[in-house]
Amino acid sequence: MSSSDHRRSRLNASGSNMSGFSPSSRVSFVLNTSAESDPSIEDTRKVSFLLDASTDRHHSSNTLFAFNTTGPRAIDPLEMNTISRHSRESFRTPKQEHDNASSSFVSFAISHSSGAQGSREFQITPKSRTNITSSFASFSKTGLDSDKKEREMAFVHRLAPRRASSKVSPVSDQIQKRIEGFYLSKEKLLQVKDAMLAAMERCLKQKVKEGNSLLMLPTYVCAMPDDTERGDFLGLELYYNQAKVLLLQLTDNLEEPEILKKKSFPLPEKVMSGNGEQVFEFLAQCLATFLSGLNINTKFFPLGFSFPFPCEHTSLSQCKLIRWSMNCRWPGMEEHDVAQMLQIAINQYCKDYQIEVLAIVNNTVGILLSCSSETEPCDIGLLLDFGTNCCYMEETQRIVGMGDDAGRMCLNVEWGSFGNSAEMDDLLTEFDLIMDKQSTDQGKHRFEKLVGSKHLCELVRVTLANLAEKGELFNGVLTPTLLTKGNLELQDIVEIIDDKVGLAKAKNFLLRLGLVASNQDCFQVQQICQAVFTRSANLCAAGLAGLLTHIRTVQGLSTLKTFVAVDGELFESQTQYREILQQILKSLVPECTVHFVLSENGSGYGAALAAAVAMRLRGQQKGMAQILAPFQLSMVDLERLQSLMRQEMEKGLGKETHDTSIVRMLPTYVRHLPDGTERGDFLALDLGGTNFRVLLVQVQSKEEGGVHMTSEIYTVPLEIAQSDAEKLFGHIVSCMVDFHNKHNILGRGLPLGFTFSFPCHQVSLDKGILLRWTKGFSAEGCVGEDAVALLKEAMQRTPDVDIDVVAIVNDTVGTMMSCAYGDPKCEVGLIVGTGCNACYMEEMRNIGTVEGDEGRMCVNMEWGAFGDDGCLEHYMTSFDKKVDAHSINAGQQRYEKLISGMYLGEIVRYILLELASHNIIFKGRESSILNTKDIFPTKFLSSVEDSEGHQNVCSALEELGLSVSPEDALMVQEVCHTVSARAAKVCAAGVAAVVEKIRENKRMAKLEVTVGVDGTLYKMHKYFSKKLHDTVAQLAPNCTVKFLLSEDGSGKGAALIAAVAAHT
Repeated sequence: MSSSDHRRSRLNASGSNMSGFSPSSRVSFVLNTSAESDPSIEDTRKVSFLLDASTDRHHSSNTLFAFNTTGPRAIDPLEMNTISRHSRESFRTPKQEHDNASSSFVSFAISHSSGAQGSREFQITPKSRTNITSSFASFSKTGLDSDKKEREMAFVHRLAPRRASSKVSPVSDQIQKRIEGFYLSKEKLLQVKDAMLAAMERCLKQKVKEGNSLLMLPTYVCAMPDDTERGDFLGLELYYNQAKVLLLQLTDNLEEPEILKKKSFPLPEKVMSGNGEQVFEFLAQCLATFLSGLNINTKFFPLGFSFPFPCEHTSLSQCKLIRWSMNCRWPGMEEHDVAQMLQIAINQYCKDYQIEVLAIVNNTVGILLSCSSETEPCDIGLLLDFGTNCCYMEETQRIVGMGDDAGRMCLNVEWGSFGNSAEMDDLLTEFDLIMDKQSTDQGKHRFEKLVGSKHLCELVRVTLANLAEKGELFNGVLTPTLLTKGNLELQDIVEIIDDKVGLAKAKNFLLRLGLVASNQDCFQVQQICQAVFTRSANLCAAGLAGLLTHIRTVQGLSTLKTFVAVDGELFESQTQYREILQQILKSLVPECTVHFVLSENGSGYGAALAAAVAMRLRGQQKGMAQILAPFQLSMVDLERLQSLMRQEMEKGLGKETHDTSIVRMLPTYVRHLPDGTERGDFLALDLGGTNFRVLLVQVQSKEEGGVHMTSEIYTVPLEIAQSDAEKLFGHIVSCMVDFHNKHNILGRGLPLGFTFSFPCHQVSLDKGILLRWTKGFSAEGCVGEDAVALLKEAMQRTPDVDIDVVAIVNDTVGTMMSCAYGDPKCEVGLIVGTGCNACYMEEMRNIGTVEGDEGRMCVNMEWGAFGDDGCLEHYMTSFDKKVDAHSINAGQQRYEKLISGMYLGEIVRYILLELASHNIIFKGRESSILNTKDIFPTKFLSSVEDSEGHQNVCSALEELGLSVSPEDALMVQEVCHTVSARAAKVCAAGVAAVVEKIRENKRMAKLEVTVGVDGTLYKMHKYFSKKLHDTVAQLAPNCTVKFLLSEDGSGKGAALIAAVAAHT
């Protein structure tokens, strides 16, 4: 029964007691109240009533009602019969003597006279008492006929003060001074906002929450509904006095209602006073009753449970209770898994169904889930009800204990306990302290006690009682109802503060409390209610402002626009609360635009959606795992790949097997590494892609500054790269002439090292035969020709060009030489960028294609072609084969296509298309952008994988024209991560084969070696480089491998080769 229904039944019961009075009967009431101590404490009041229901006015026919809450006494049967239905308190007989200093008496008579049928008139006539100053006007009420078995007592519709003036005096100075603490300045509210923000950020950094005023509990809710969830789901909601069950059915038919059925189950008294096991048994019984009433064939139901108490989660479906709230205390649940206890009960009582508890969510989290949509993506959930709380979506990496996982997770702030660490002590009024002293959780839940509707109502009651005790309200009169907790409801306050009818409502409300109130009293009560009500909204706004500031700051935004899901009677009660909340928010955080979305179906619906999202994610994760499974390489796979690479290296070095080897192992005729004694000015030409560099390299002693470089970058247009030899090398020479002019070196005849990053058969240091084009080049008349000769021919066609080309080198060799200048242990060069290749210093005795056994020579492996004979078929996925088939050199450079940045983006694109076709990502929509070739460059992969949160991933995708959800962003990140991890591992297998070969050549048990490395993928992609390092260490445990980034590129190496050649 609601409070209003309860009040109504009490009034009807009182009326029935009078139905037997004769037409001439008179009723007299005497009210005696005397204070013993604190008026706000109901257990220290004595109240007496004298009822005269006789026709002869003899005292012998009087009935006495005496209420004394300080101690019980025996009462006679007549007295018990009269009041047993309405009170179980103890009684005492009032004294006939009256002490005006300590008590107040009210007596009045109701005369009942016969009238026309169907009509009764009651006359309220004041009786004189020395300390009573108010009187009542007469009123009439239609009654029942005298021969009816039951009669109704008339409700008092209007009480008029004795004075004629309708003007209301302002709040008295005394009361204004007493309640001024409820009015908070903007400065105070900003302090609350800052304190909330500081508490949040402090708690986010601490794994142990004990002693913190905010708990900031991870909920493991990491995704919002995206309208692709399908199936039947149960929502179960527990409240302090009832349980609710609903069936949610999500289909493709948007015309059908989502909620097929819902039902509430009041908690029986036995359960209310029972233990935790009984509660869960009751919940399971509710589910069984609910399902038995459905006409549905479904037997499997995923279930989401809205559990309103703070819990410590270890997963979405695993949590332990931290503490009780809302005056609930069910023993036996502490340190037990909530989902497990519920699942055990369900298995026992719902044997005809298969119900799986998939999600346990706080009711505030349920509110957030119930409101979020594509058009209104809520990031904050707000509860303004019996109590108050909020939750929000936080970057997972900012939550201590959650690791480095990207994405978001909902945090249950539990802000009701904010202030427990004295953050708001200076805001507490004397009335707050009195109310807190009477509570069962003294000193705790400070913020909730200032905001929640339960405490708001109690605070008004305490304030009125205290002011009445001081004689500042109601002429010092108190009643048992005013002194009893729970007799004031939020609806009462809402009606009282209404601008139009508030004073009339206040009169009726006070009459219900048994108080004779003047207009002045009513006005002052209205102002007290308004002050408490407004403070609640103000403080809620300040707390929310702190949260919004945190979100905006974390996201690095100057302005923030967000949606807040909200539920609870405070927000719904009156537009005034919402208006105050929004106005104060705008004042405290003008840089934030907030739209409130009211939860229509509550947290039980949100819990069902949590289960639906969990099922969707389960299906998506399973589908993604199947699609990405071929990219997961074991150590056995990598060791086998390392062995295959070693076999091909040996074939490429052998004189008899060289011609059939797919790994060419080309001699470079670079016999020496720089030793630091090289001096002079040298030119370098670095051609390895659509951009090339011309450099002037000045080699000096380390004391004089070492190597100094000046360079210019030039572009090779696509039409030139795919034209012919004359146009391509003519363009290169014209750019070199431009460089000479800019730097005043025309005609100096400087030695030049030519970095030519394409497969060549080198027959001497300054002669290299192009074997094939790669990297998008296809100029005719070049393959099979000496690249140095083609360059010299172009120079001869250009006057005033005097350049001596002394060496042609691969970019990988140049990288090794560049790093070896600073690190003599650098014996390996590695390029991981648009393409992929390696070189290393091999013993001359092992190179069968070159005469001589003494010393060493750098070998250009040209390992990009590894696998072109089909030996990598086991490692090629369906996506790799698509990339290869659509490339300009299908069937070639297969190893390179597994590693280099030129192809990784395409692999990612094909995977995303496959995921979308299975409704795993992008809601199953295949964007035209995804069908665009080469839409994902190397920098996209690095920016996505290195992002610390989903927002950077979303931004990277949005730059490409893709609109995605946070969950989509995380899946894209996982795809990129998987593809680049595979690339790093495959590359590591090659590097491990090389360093092991060097160790064996030197016949060393342990080897320390440096790998000089260059390339955009390695430079820009932190995760790739780390995975590469770690995997090499695993595959070559006897080698300590250091990776040294070539900061100056392969151009410096080419100049150093020329310097070494000139020096030797």
